[in-house]
Amino acid sequence: MTYWRLHYHIIFSTFERQPILVGEREKMFYGVIYQKAKELDLKIHAAGNVDDHVHIVVSIPPKLSVADCVRHIKGASAYAINHMDGSDGQFKWQEGYGALTVGERSLETVMAYAVNQKQHHKDRTMIDVYERIDEE
Repeated sequence: MTYWRLHYHIIFSTFERQPILVGEREKMFYGVIYQKAKELDLKIHAAGNVDDHVHIVVSIPPKLSVADCVRHIKGASAYAINHMDGSDGQFKWQEGYGALTVGERSLETVMAYAVNQKQHHKDRTMIDVYERIDEE
């Protein structure tokens, strides 16, 4: 068996940063990411969101690329949200994502940051590098 400890902080946003990841959509998203994690042998350490973007702290096995992991999570969650009762079928994620490696010593700190997204945004205590999803 291969030994690995590959931790990432993944950030991605709704299309055009539309503030629509709330209520039942938000609940659906979490159900899907944990189901997808089980299917792909991912370990989700923490996840959090505000209405226009999400943070996931995850360990990804070396058999799966970060890009494939994000593609599966975004695809499955968009599909599920678009097939919810009352959905207009127009939900989608913004292209791209942010991905940061996380060392063992920093894992708990990054997990706390992800889980407390709503409070960080309310208090304006965001950490810029943890909020980036593009080079601009």
